[in-house]
Amino acid sequence: MPPSDPTGTDSPVATTRRPVSRLRRRIRFAGFTALTALALGIVVILFWTQLVMPADRAAAQAVFDNPAVTVTDTAESVVIAPVDAASPAGLVFIPGAKVDPYAYLATLSGTVETTGMTVIITKPTLNLAFFDQRPLSAFTAAAPGVVSWFVGGHSLGGVRACMLADDADAAGDAVAGLVLFASYCASPVDDELAVLSISGSEDGLSTPAKIESTADLLPADTTFVQIEGANHAAFGAYGAQPGDGEATIPAAESEQAITDAITEFVATTFQQNE
Repeated sequence: MPPSDPTGTDSPVATTRRPVSRLRRRIRFAGFTALTALALGIVVILFWTQLVMPADRAAAQAVFDNPAVTVTDTAESVVIAPVDAASPAGLVFIPGAKVDPYAYLATLSGTVETTGMTVIITKPTLNLAFFDQRPLSAFTAAAPGVVSWFVGGHSLGGVRACMLADDADAAGDAVAGLVLFASYCASPVDDELAVLSISGSEDGLSTPAKIESTADLLPADTTFVQIEGANHAAFGAYGAQPGDGEATIPAAESEQAITDAITEFVATTFQQNE
């Protein structure tokens, strides 16, 4: 009988271990590759979310220099409040996707100065409203003196505002009204909710046709205001936006039209609720 092979290569056990070992190495390599790809994908997404459209420095600075309002930065939001004659009403405003919250100071400071409302501009998680699942109370806590809250937002922020309004209603803490800035709701909202939809005639993103086609998701008595000559970026001071139309009116005119629309809407809403 021939001597056994000292290397064990003639052993049936040895011949089965090698394929199993190779399979395990392949599985480990595939798993490592998948985890590496996932990690790189997460890094790319996180990097992309941080590429925000920055606020116009001059427009923001003008609001900081306005003696009629104060601007306060918190971890969750940027708060614009009146210096005198504060109203018991406030607005929680959600920025558009990847837009610097400070880009809306010039847009909303006129409302604060005219109505006495406090405006809270949120800082969405990863700069995208859909990722931000915090309740309305996470933001209203910054202004405990306000007793009646409106909620609104620009573009994607407006879509999220619709959801916040529904969530607040379900929690028994209904909002006074909803304000859409070049935006629309993705699903029907409560027919009893007061709604203001402000849009621009030259908007290339939330186009007039899109605003009209989603109007049936809003209450029948919704107030629609179209600003002639305003585009999508006219609702914030952050410069041009890809895919947008060309504005034919100056920013100051758009901002005044927004202030006028909100002022009238809030006054009408409170009159109807008296």
